[in-house]
Amino acid sequence: MASRPIRVCLLGHSTRSDNLGVGALTVSDIAILRRIAQEIGREVEITVLDFKDAREPYVTGSDIRIVPLDRRAMTRPSGYLALARRSDFVVDIGGGDSFADIYGSGRLNRMFLLKGLTHLAGTPLVMAPQTVGPFTKPASRLMARLALRRAAVVASRDVQSTRAARDLGRAEVIEASDVALRLPYDPPGPREDGPLRIGLNISGLLMAGGYTGRNEFGLTTDYPSLIRDLIRHFQTHPSGCEVHLVPHVIVREGRMTGEDDYRACEALAAEFPGTVLAPSFGSPSEAKTYIAALDFFMGARMHACIAAFSSGVPVIPMAYSRKFAGLFGSLGYDRTVDCTSEANSVILDKIASAFEDRETVRAEARDGLQRGLAKLDAYEAALRRLMEKASA
Repeated sequence: MASRPIRVCLLGHSTRSDNLGVGALTVSDIAILRRIAQEIGREVEITVLDFKDAREPYVTGSDIRIVPLDRRAMTRPSGYLALARRSDFVVDIGGGDSFADIYGSGRLNRMFLLKGLTHLAGTPLVMAPQTVGPFTKPASRLMARLALRRAAVVASRDVQSTRAARDLGRAEVIEASDVALRLPYDPPGPREDGPLRIGLNISGLLMAGGYTGRNEFGLTTDYPSLIRDLIRHFQTHPSGCEVHLVPHVIVREGRMTGEDDYRACEALAAEFPGTVLAPSFGSPSEAKTYIAALDFFMGARMHACIAAFSSGVPVIPMAYSRKFAGLFGSLGYDRTVDCTSEANSVILDKIASAFEDRETVRAEARDGLQRGLAKLDAYEAALRRLMEKASA
């Protein structure tokens, strides 16, 4: 008799988030699970607990099931608890960087509840590579300590998060990297003659001054002025450059638009004739395919930068939080500029210099990518062990 499929449930993932970075984590983790299942000769059933949304999912297939994440799923025994009991293991990626108390108590308490229900079900919990912390409040530190202690696997995506997990009492931590290094895409074909294509990812959130407009990220740069200076710099560069304005958080009509990159790109495209407005991408892989065809890239959305980094494009990440330097620095890639501590002129000079030396930057990114993929191997090996145990 044929063995039943391995049943995996995904938490903290999204199949249709407006933020393509969160989507990139989901598509990549599913690609990893599918590949391992194929290598061990088993089928896999993947259930994603996801918020209801009208957007079409990024991932489809007979092995994918999407279950609405709502109050009923979290509170009824027939909801998530029953789903966890039917699963061989649960993979929780925490939205990449949400396992922290800096985003408010509502999101974090929901994460603690779902982790607790997983443990109550007796199902192994995998904390996939993610940022851990910061936890600034005693109560959230205590809950985080308990969650980390009971997890079957804890994987971080940078040195800082490894240290944070160990400081919370978790001794065994797999220091991996961001799973989006594995995001599938279509590599570009042979390059035709034409201008150098400069990709600039615009953060609508930072253009608006943060969620409140009061600079809660503590930027020392004047981000809107810096963006305009970068566009002018490359449009007037003697090499002849074509500036592509690239969104990575794309909010549909009728929803809150404060985070929307596409509208910010659209406004700048109107302000600067000759720039190219990138499409309103339908999926993370579509965005990465576009970015992979560029000659140089910079941006304040970390996963837009990861898309460039993992597809061979010289990239300068423009950080607004510690997660940038944590991720890229852990891979020995030190080209990140810091919008929370550096002046506009310093950042512009660093980016201009990196562009002139872009082949060196490309080689550094290539070396960093190999380090990242090697670090991901340890996480994938842990998943393989769980899948092999489920099939025994």
